[in-house]
Amino acid sequence: MPQLMLPADDGGTRAYTPAPATLWQRPTAPLLARRAYAAAHVIPRVSGNNIPGAPADLDWESTLGYRHELWSYGLGVADAMDTAQRGMGLDWAATQELIKRSAAEAAAVAASGAPAVAGKTVRDLIAAGAGTDHLDLAALPAGKAGVDAVLDAYREQISVVEGSGAKVILMASRALAQAASGPEDYLRVYSTLLAEVGEPVILHWLGDMFDPALAGYWGGADVAAATTTFRELIDGSAAKVDGVKVSLLDAAHESALRAVLPAGVRLYTGDDFNYPELIEGDGTHYSDALLGIFAAIYPAASAALQHYDAGQPQQARALLDSTRELGLHIFSAPTFYYKTGIAFLSWLNGKQPGFQMVGGLQNGRSVRHLARTFELADQAGLLLDPDLSSARMTAWLTVNGVAQ
Repeated sequence: MPQLMLPADDGGTRAYTPAPATLWQRPTAPLLARRAYAAAHVIPRVSGNNIPGAPADLDWESTLGYRHELWSYGLGVADAMDTAQRGMGLDWAATQELIKRSAAEAAAVAASGAPAVAGKTVRDLIAAGAGTDHLDLAALPAGKAGVDAVLDAYREQISVVEGSGAKVILMASRALAQAASGPEDYLRVYSTLLAEVGEPVILHWLGDMFDPALAGYWGGADVAAATTTFRELIDGSAAKVDGVKVSLLDAAHESALRAVLPAGVRLYTGDDFNYPELIEGDGTHYSDALLGIFAAIYPAASAALQHYDAGQPQQARALLDSTRELGLHIFSAPTFYYKTGIAFLSWLNGKQPGFQMVGGLQNGRSVRHLARTFELADQAGLLLDPDLSSARMTAWLTVNGVAQ
């Protein structure tokens, strides 16, 4: 394998030689032991004007191709989520088109009867985020009028997702965090929406480490009190809740919540730090998955789930553990820039023509951070074509001033 010069902690460089490719196997039957969605990113058109503040200009062939790659490994796709830069460059016009196009592709995949998705429905293959990010926060009225505006904004986006055939993910709302005066406003908005939806949805509790504007979600800064409100909502509307996605990076909190959910309500872990033990479970309960990190580690994630299906939990856990250090690095503080690492690996693996992101977010991580991402991905066997990845990495390092 070709040798690269990676930036070193002391300001110099160090030699690094990637390992040979790991041969990952796609599943020959649907994955059943755990339900798993990989939260996919979006890929911009390389000649587009994807600068901060500009409307997103997407490369649809590459963006949809990435979703087909995830489906081929037996994973569902969570689309139009924060991984896809909701609230960080992906505007509502592009989001609507993304949801509709991705759901149409999912329907075609479900109808194909391919071994990895045999018997799966469109809702199994795709869930999409419905939020309120088309609202102008600066113009949001105070008090009840603001909360009513949030409710109507959710309805508009839910209509798009339901109309596409995808499962609805009720995303956390910056507008509701701004407008709500306490837990009662959250309960009113969410219980109203749950009464109106046609099919069970996934509730998304996103912590402020992912989005600082969501601090105090569910009506207070105290997590225990917020959990009480969250549980009150779920207990009162369990028939309309497929599951909950919790992204607080707190494994103990997730395990405790998981144990008291009503029968039939899944807990989809959103913990990109502690997912190996949460997916494995405690012998009584386990978490399903709706993870941004799965968009980066999907071959290993699929292989682990195949081991769970085969009754080989030790092999499954070992595979998930082998990706943990990469996950910790990609999601390191400031956590909301984790999307940059996922797009970088997508480019290194040849899944997109250029290392670009909508809103110019490719500049959200340093050269040294992304060099370490390359190294950890290699050590986890997640550089699918090491020759291609090394050639791209060498060119990128050279352009960024790291002599080779």
